Amino acid sequence: MRTVAAKAYYSGDGPASLSTRRSASRRFLAQVASSIPKTHDNSKASSYKVVVVGGGTAGLSVASSLSESLGNKAVAVVEPSDVHYYQPLWTFVGSGLKTFDESKMATSEVMPEKAQWIKDSVATFDPKQNTVKLANGETISYEYLVVAAGIQTNWGKIKNLPETLGKNGVTSNYSAQSVQKTDEFIKAFKGGNALFTMPSTPIKCAGAPQKIMYLAEEQWRKAGVRSQTDIKYFTGLGKIFAIDKYAKELLKICKARDLDINYFTDLAEIRPESKEAVFNVLGGEAKGTTLTLPYDFLHVTPPMGPPDFVKSSPLSNADGWVDVDKDTLRHNKFANVYALGDCSSLPTSKTAAAIAAQSAVLKNNLLGDIFGDRKVAKYDGYTSCPLVTGSDKLILAEFSGYTGQPLETFPFDQSKERYSTYFLTKEIIPEIYWKYMVKGSWDGPAKFRKLFGASA
Repeated sequence: MRTVAAKAYYSGDGPASLSTRRSASRRFLAQVASSIPKTHDNSKASSYKVVVVGGGTAGLSVASSLSESLGNKAVAVVEPSDVHYYQPLWTFVGSGLKTFDESKMATSEVMPEKAQWIKDSVATFDPKQNTVKLANGETISYEYLVVAAGIQTNWGKIKNLPETLGKNGVTSNYSAQSVQKTDEFIKAFKGGNALFTMPSTPIKCAGAPQKIMYLAEEQWRKAGVRSQTDIKYFTGLGKIFAIDKYAKELLKICKARDLDINYFTDLAEIRPESKEAVFNVLGGEAKGTTLTLPYDFLHVTPPMGPPDFVKSSPLSNADGWVDVDKDTLRHNKFANVYALGDCSSLPTSKTAAAIAAQSAVLKNNLLGDIFGDRKVAKYDGYTSCPLVTGSDKLILAEFSGYTGQPLETFPFDQSKERYSTYFLTKEIIPEIYWKYMVKGSWDGPAKFRKLFGASA
């Protein structure tokens, strides 16, 4: 069907003057152009004001704002993936409370329009030359660098895990390929040994390994198979949660629901033929030994660490993370380099909530470097972990990873299970993420904390 502008041009409906036909033609072409799906020009310049490495949560939250402030194509985002995932939703996907499609969007749809998307990955950094070498061999230069490369999931560090994942009851909510299998295996479970693991390494969203346990237990209770089920949680750490206020409530829940919590036990091997899990014992009287248990259901959280290309670069500290000042997020050696999110050395939990607060600090300080007219901002270690404990309840942990003290937003005790915080996490926060955070306009709830007058 022709538009009104097209009809005026091609038919006898409109005036026949040349100027009128030209005007109608311009309107027609504009309408056609507006109907074409948004794409990004992937032709690359060789130099940019700012290069952002990573198009995940951290990279987009920074690049969106910077590209608006600095203008068209002044900011480049290096990101190889075609799909962007909102991974905090995978707890709900793995328990059948959300669909997998709700957790993803095409990268082209979330990439800032004014930024240059370089669809590739990074091979090496050369901060002395202010350059980044891409996997395809090309080199791009920058005036400022922001490293937001995320965290690396090291599936291969657990023997037989890669080839076992998604089969015969072995699953993980940390994989786009297996998260839907979690829901499938939970629903098919008829009783037996159900094991849930948490590694001794830093991981993203440290509450997720136990959240799926609570949701699975609830489903098995409703399905009438709970009395035939032995549920065990194994963590390589010495506590169920880092902050005591929330840990106390979680332990009460575990006791009430007969969930067996085991500390200092790290999954090392899966034996698929015999359906056994082998754990290294890291502490206590049995330290240095192994523990072998049969499983019928096994949810694995893989060990994680800094990306290899970060770990091997001049930007990393001794542990492999990008070595930045914990207050300003500026690199401790290279003044024109910043980092945030999971790949950074910031000593706080690696969550999307932490990234929101970090991004505000980083953008303020980097733009202050460029324009010289901003007061230095400091990050206070804020992070949050919404601990889902059932299909209608949640403990909303908010705290500073720097002080270990709660930093709660609402004027009530957030360590208690509530439906309101469950609804906030399941329905409202994902909307905030897609509409505001990846667009650079959500800096976390600090302003609301002040408004509500909440205190720890």
